[in-house]
Amino acid sequence: MSLPLPATDGAAGFFWTSGADGMLRLRYCSACSKHLHPALELCPVCFSDDLTVVQVSGHGHVVAVTVNEYPWSGVPGEPYAIVVVALADSPDVRLTSRLVGIAPDQAGVGLAVRVVFTPVEDVWLPLFEPSGLDPVEAHLPEPVVRIPSPASASRFEDAVALTGVGTSAVGRRLGRSELSLTIEACRAAVADAGLTFDDIDGLAAWPGSTGMPGIGSGGVRAVDQILGIRPTWHIGAQEVPGQFGGIITAMLAVSAGLCRHVLCWTAVSRDALPHDVNRGGRLTGEAQWRVPFGAISPAHWIALSASQYLHRYGASRDALGWVAVASGRHATNNPLALRSECADLDAYYAGKTITTPFGIFDCDVTCDGAYAVVVSAVDAARDCAHPVVRVAAAGTAIGEAQSWDQDTLTHQPNLFGQAAHLWTRTSLTPEDVDVACLYDGFSFNALSWLEALGFCGLGEGADFVKDAERIGPGGSLPVNPHGGQLSAGRSNGFGFLIEAVTQLRGQAGARQVPGAEVAVVSAGGGIPAGCLLLTTER
Repeated sequence: MSLPLPATDGAAGFFWTSGADGMLRLRYCSACSKHLHPALELCPVCFSDDLTVVQVSGHGHVVAVTVNEYPWSGVPGEPYAIVVVALADSPDVRLTSRLVGIAPDQAGVGLAVRVVFTPVEDVWLPLFEPSGLDPVEAHLPEPVVRIPSPASASRFEDAVALTGVGTSAVGRRLGRSELSLTIEACRAAVADAGLTFDDIDGLAAWPGSTGMPGIGSGGVRAVDQILGIRPTWHIGAQEVPGQFGGIITAMLAVSAGLCRHVLCWTAVSRDALPHDVNRGGRLTGEAQWRVPFGAISPAHWIALSASQYLHRYGASRDALGWVAVASGRHATNNPLALRSECADLDAYYAGKTITTPFGIFDCDVTCDGAYAVVVSAVDAARDCAHPVVRVAAAGTAIGEAQSWDQDTLTHQPNLFGQAAHLWTRTSLTPEDVDVACLYDGFSFNALSWLEALGFCGLGEGADFVKDAERIGPGGSLPVNPHGGQLSAGRSNGFGFLIEAVTQLRGQAGARQVPGAEVAVVSAGGGIPAGCLLLTTER
């Protein structure tokens, strides 16, 4: 396996070198008598930085597993099992790793394991093998989210509306730069709103620019260089409430009187997966805890959660399959969809495996494209080109630890806080929703959002989506009428917002949901996430 290695000269260097004597080591807080994940430099209970490094047994059990079969660059050609292991010494400390010493297809949740080390250069990678001890049930706790009451009776959502949407050309390999596509989408959104660039006084990009100052790839700097807008306010950032974070921040800016019309955008590309690396080419940050073991893609990280979900609730892959089938059926009504062949479970199961339990139809369509939205002051919105689409509520609260493997594993992590928060900011309920545009970078994302938003109970998603009747065309809750990212192509979540606006305007053509007046929209396939509730002018 030729994968990047973690840095050994940082704060976590002890973890990557301690296996030289065959012993696994963790941080330990003596004041709290608590083992800590090696990524933590302070105790999250007492906040002490007076931590020691201690040996632990190296035994544990598998709480999530995915078997990779896709030939990613740099990974082994043969299938291999990625696992999340809860350590016996402290089960709330989990390590993502590789499982060895057993055929990958024999790996399962609950398997008892022990650590073994593999030296690679100066790093001792902690892998796990079966220990021969009895398996355990390994049912992890469900998310428990407590959202405080609204901080104020005033609501920024009342001051804003969505007035323009635009999409560039979208395709699998367009041979165009992200910046070129971004400008096309921005021009389309501004024209759709009935505005000109002279009207735009705010800019919001997700995730923002890359590179040195003055050099961007679709962020605020690069776009402003082309369009010549001199905004009174702008933002380009990733540590916000999901891909909608820039849009929600734009709403706050408009409600605060900083600007009247904010142009928001994102762009996608089939190009490379980034990793955090230091100057020596070694991994740092979050990537070091997954990438060295072959967990290089969000497909792996989300599949691990899906495996725990299927195990805990006794569900089969059908639960994921019906989400994909509904997407395929919706896509037949969208002439711009990039695929629509997953029309039944036979087609779903015929798709090649990517990383269990995900097949090709569980994964969104990678593509090139850009998407843009205009956020306007509500009084100005009534002078724009289309019926006003109002924002009833925004969900932004963080209710879980910001981690892929240390907190929620029964569902997609980091969406339950946002979903619960949404409903505290409106008198509307899930029963009022006419159409749901839910993030589906993977089928399991959409299943998790359905449960988090309260359309069904925890663990009830399999029954809710069965036969794709409720969520498919003509269903009581159509989910992603445009086909979602599973069929219409990756959009960093913006495609869902654009579809919701189109539905509420009554402009969706053959896929129009009759009488659509309330739409819920979500974005985020992990860390972080956000959601919005939209309505027609009421």
